[in-house]
Amino acid sequence: MTSQDILEKEIPAVLAQKPELGKDINSIIHFDITGDNGGKWTLDLTKSSDWVSKGATGEPKMTITVSNDDFVKIRQKTLNAQMAAMQGKLKFKPMDMGLAMKLAKLLS
Repeated sequence: MTSQDILEKEIPAVLAQKPELGKDINSIIHFDITGDNGGKWTLDLTKSSDWVSKGATGEPKMTITVSNDDFVKIRQKTLNAQMAAMQGKLKFKPMDMGLAMKLAKLLS
């Protein structure tokens, strides 16, 4: 599994099953995934479909920076997201705790 799988397949599948999660977040989020299998993606939850696109587009409410390995570990629940943030492995810019908590529901 890679960040690309999570962002392009798993997150849209979750949003298709639970559209209320996207409506609750209602923001543009940029993902800056570092390391092997990294890249940039945009999660646009202001739209009703086609939420994920490759590259950084639009004006994000938050940018999340994390390595591919750590992002996969967080998704697989082998790395706690709060611990990763405290260790500097998971960065939010700007830090919006409310938005981060809503995103956690989508990613868990």
